[in-house]
Parts: sequence; structure tokens; C-alpha cells
Amino acid sequence: MGVTAMIPNMTFQQLKDEANSRWGEIWDGNAARLEVMLLCPRKERKLLELHGDMIDHGQPVMGIFHRPRAEADLLSEQGFDPRSASFQFVNISNADMGPWMQQLVTQEGWLRSTVELSPVPFVVDIPNQRPFERHSILCFRHPSLPPLEKYFLPYPIHALVGKAFVSLPRRQAAELARQQAEILGVGLAKPEPEIVEVPVVEEVVEVEQVPIAVEDAFVSQIMDEVVEDAPSPPMEQAPPTVAEESIPLPTGVVEVDNTPAIEREFRNLIQELLDAGVDPSDMMTDPRLEEITERALAQNFETWPVFMQMVS
Repeated sequence: MGVTAMIPNMTFQQLKDEANSRWGEIWDGNAARLEVMLLCPRKERKLLELHGDMIDHGQPVMGIFHRPRAEADLLSEQGFDPRSASFQFVNISNADMGPWMQQLVTQEGWLRSTVELSPVPFVVDIPNQRPFERHSILCFRHPSLPPLEKYFLPYPIHALVGKAFVSLPRRQAAELARQQAEILGVGLAKPEPEIVEVPVVEEVVEVEQVPIAVEDAFVSQIMDEVVEDAPSPPMEQAPPTVAEESIPLPTGVVEVDNTPAIEREFRNLIQELLDAGVDPSDMMTDPRLEEITERALAQNFETWPVFMQMVS
């Protein structure tokens, strides 16, 4: 499975240019790659952003979403509602293409076709648009969406700017993620507290002579307080015995909740939405979830497995 990271204000060209410095040995510059287009219902965009978290793949997979604005009317003219879908372009190695699409095609019924990419006509007047040659691209779409023949872009695919969702191979990225976490000071797991089992003492007689076998500081403090509170006997009398009442001792150290704050915040929001009766697929449109997810990605916390666990 992969590990998804979000990198803002990037293009495919920038990601390729910086790949060696960003990912080192994870990146194979000689691997054959291709670009595909994915169309999903807009409310399911979050699922597509984190799709790589559930897929085993060998090379980084880069995805950038494009939202049609001035060119939206050109889609409406084809009978395609631009507000109904999210449009993602994915740059992926040829070898990873099968695993990346297998679940979507075999289990969710996504359909395969080709779409012609064309430059937006200059009459639409988009600032700084760049011409490029029309060409076809492999497209996969959710079965609830109608087919699309043409898609219009103001720039070539490699120059589109947006949030890049990069899925790195988990096994190869583990060490890289650890090093980045050390540098940033985030996402580092805290050691689990050691639980010390303390036997319960049934009866304590002659407290001053009872040895304390447990090294726990908390238990020692309790025993010291018992000794200090006991009345001092007269010099000519024998040491008194403590009343035969058992002194309950703690059975262990209270566990400390080391759950990262971002995970608690994410879980609380999902639980709040579940309690409100919100359908899991509709949760993806909640702006609070989008904001928390972006912060979680920056802290190397994977929200997708937690989300699936809570809504299943």
C-alpha cells in the first residue's frame, strides 16, 4: 500500500524535475510512465485523493485535479454537467497502471474510454493560456457519469498547477517518511508506557518491618505516608501493630493516551457526522473534513484507514 502526501502549487513538470531530490532511490527516472484521466462524482473526490493508500505500487503516483471554470460551458454543450464530477489527471508508471485501476474497474464498474484533450478556444479569453496540439488520453470514469468526448484545457497537462497528491510506495517510503518526521518534529510515535503489575497486599502487620518488594515509586510513597501517619509508641512499650485492615494498593500505572491530537480530532469529527446520520459518501463534501485531512497529510497521519474502520 502507498502513503499519500499533498504538495501545493505544483505541476507534473515540477514534480518530475524535483523527483530525484525529493524521493531519491524511490524514483526511477528510466521507468516508462503515462498520463490518464479519471472522472469521479464530486462528492467522492476525497476517496480518489487517497486512493493510493490502499494500493500496492512500485513507483510514485502523481495526481492533480483540474476544475473547469471559464471552459465549463464547453462541457455543458456536450451534455456533461461540469459540476457533477471531479476531473483528475494522473501520472503513473506503466507497471503500476493495472493495480491502480483494478479495484475501480472490477469492483466499482468504472468504464474505460478515450477523451480528446483540446486547447480552450481563444475566444473564451482565459489569461495566460498556452496552445498545444490536440491529442487523445486514456480515461476511466465512474459508471454514474455520462461519457465525455472532449475536454478543454488552458495549458498542456504537464503545466497544470494545483494540489498534487503523490502516493509513495509504503515499503520504500517508510525510511524517507521517518527521516522527514525527525526533521519536521511531527508524526513521530511515542513509546508505549510500561505497565507495572503491583501485587495487592492482603494484610500488613508491623509496618516498620514490612519490606517493599515493588520498586514502583508511587507504591513506595503510599507506604511512606502510612509510616509517617502512624502514632509514635512510648519508649517503654512494644511497637504496636497496625489494625488488621488490608491496605489496597494500585494494580498498575494508569495508561497514558498517546493518540496524536490530529487523530483524535479526525475521529471526533467522523463520530460527530455518524451520530448526525450523515452518509459516509456525503462526509467527503464537509469542508471541515477537507481541512483536517490536509493537516493530517502534512503530519504523516493516514486518515483513510481510520475513516474506513469507523464507517464500516
